[in-house]
Amino acid sequence: MSGQRSDVIIVGGGLVGAASALALTRAGWRVVLIEGRLPDFSALEQGWDARIYAVSPANRAFLERLNAWPDGSRIGTINVMDVCGDAGGRIAFHASDAGAEALAWIAENRWLLAALWRELEAAGIEVVSGVRPVALHSSASEASLQLDDGSTRRAALIVGADGANSWVREACAIKGAIKPYGQSGVVANFACEKPHQGVARQWFDGTSILAWLPMAGARISMVWSSPDPDALLALSPDDLAELVAAAGGHALGKLELLAPAAAFPLRLIQPEAVIAPRVALVGDAAHTVHPLAGQGVNLGFQDAAVLAELLAGGGDAGEWLTLRRYERSRREAVRTMQHTCDGLFTLFHQLDKPLLGWLRNAGLSLTHKLPLVKRELARRAIGF
Repeated sequence: MSGQRSDVIIVGGGLVGAASALALTRAGWRVVLIEGRLPDFSALEQGWDARIYAVSPANRAFLERLNAWPDGSRIGTINVMDVCGDAGGRIAFHASDAGAEALAWIAENRWLLAALWRELEAAGIEVVSGVRPVALHSSASEASLQLDDGSTRRAALIVGADGANSWVREACAIKGAIKPYGQSGVVANFACEKPHQGVARQWFDGTSILAWLPMAGARISMVWSSPDPDALLALSPDDLAELVAAAGGHALGKLELLAPAAAFPLRLIQPEAVIAPRVALVGDAAHTVHPLAGQGVNLGFQDAAVLAELLAGGGDAGEWLTLRRYERSRREAVRTMQHTCDGLFTLFHQLDKPLLGWLRNAGLSLTHKLPLVKRELARRAIGF
């Protein structure tokens, strides 16, 4: 095969792709990152990104090891998670329940991405932009990508970090089960009249799931999983702010919308495999979960960390047995989180079964009164 050769080619320069590039470079590999469109950070100081993530302690530590954890000026801290059921059930997790400094940190997509890309540049990682892959081939010794500018790139391993609609996954003919939830996640940021005190709040009302996540300062990020996102998006800023405030019992007083709301469809994606000959998938290319637990990006960062750890010994980066170890090592954590989130979504949306309604709300309240059980749930939730 002709074309330039590296050890690893990563397709996709989002959070997980950028983290994978850094982690694999730190592990000693020559990495090329292919990203069709370079991220634009020029508007970073002009507004608050509606796309936010709850980063677990384990993944904050991972990003810190990469020297890619951003400064704290725009980072919120979750000290408490307060969850309300649809019929009086309630449970609250405190950071102390997990023996942790915090349950999670809330960071904007652009803020995290800017820190990762600054470190990519500092590390001298080659970035190929303005092109997209059009063909993928693999042999016993290497894989190659043909790009739409006519050039070819070769490597021992290709990593697909190109999102839920992964081109790499499709090019490898990896099939997957896709379950649409019939809802969209509506996201927006608000200024609050009252301080949030580091409390994340979540409400299940039987038809939708509303979450308020504490951002830096007197701000929250809202994620509202709704079967009718268009109705929310059609509201005026003042009407949306009042509806969101009322849905949360005005716990933080009056809210003020900081930027237009946006929506994205929710679905569960479970590919039949996350590897192919000389190919590994990471992040949303490998799996998606319902955002009710905020674990999507955390699973992706751990994909990157585990893959880099398994490849740290050198040798052949695309060796099949190593890729199989990667797939096996991630299977349990991913499936557990997918099944947990999917089960909770199903449980709180079966309004035609009153007994289940009583059980789910009684279960929340009972668990709240069992410190050992609650501690274990809290530790699992944050990745300990």
